[in-house]
Amino acid sequence: MTEMVFAQVSHVKELVLDNCRSDDGKIVGLSSDFENLEFLSMININLLSVSNLPKLNKLRKLELSDNRISGGLEVLAERTPNLTHLNLSGNKIKDINTLEPLKKLPNLHSLDLFNCEVTMLINYRESVFTLLPQLTYLDGFDADDQEAPDSDPEADGDGLEDEYENGEEGEEEDDDDEEDDLDEEVIDDEDDEDDDLEGEEEEDGVDDEEEDEEEDGEEDEEDEADDDLPRGEKRKRNLEDEGEEDPEDEEDDEDD
Repeated sequence: MTEMVFAQVSHVKELVLDNCRSDDGKIVGLSSDFENLEFLSMININLLSVSNLPKLNKLRKLELSDNRISGGLEVLAERTPNLTHLNLSGNKIKDINTLEPLKKLPNLHSLDLFNCEVTMLINYRESVFTLLPQLTYLDGFDADDQEAPDSDPEADGDGLEDEYENGEEGEEEDDDDEEDDLDEEVIDDEDDEDDDLEGEEEEDGVDDEEEDEEEDGEEDEEDEADDDLPRGEKRKRNLEDEGEEDPEDEEDDEDD
């Protein structure tokens, strides 16, 4: 049974004990069996000391905010040598010198001391950055007052999830772009069809006008030709067109 429990805890990488209660202000039940632990959160558990913290070589992020810790930080340098993030906000830290043991954490680049009395000291930020030159961010800002990113993908394990979400958003945007392109193509095709129809109507109108002009021209030519004929011939032709015979021709027939 003991071996099974050890096998289980040895695979734990994140452990959250927020709002639990410590035993007389000390850590109890946490052992070095959590050898692969990378993230540990013990917020608001009434801690007075971290003296019982076990050796956690792989621990990188430690949340200790809203406790009553006032010193004894040398334990962190001894038992969490690879720590990169430390949150001590809301504790009882009053002096800059209390932070001096953190100099032995070479990988520590983010430290939070919100709501600690030490933040009220004159030149607090400059003093801490001078004392801990390995720091990049203090209380969420760097030495040039540039805000830190919302989260650290390596420390929080959110990198892959963010990439996955961004990939999905990218695909949705691509789909929307494709739909917009299709809509534009349909509109262009409709406009082309309308232009073709208008062009055909214009051509039909031109053809009809040309035919009317040709017919009018032929009639005018016939009228001009009739005007050149002698009156008798003109009259005779008109009668022929109407299907009647010339009275003079009838008289000639009677005489014969």
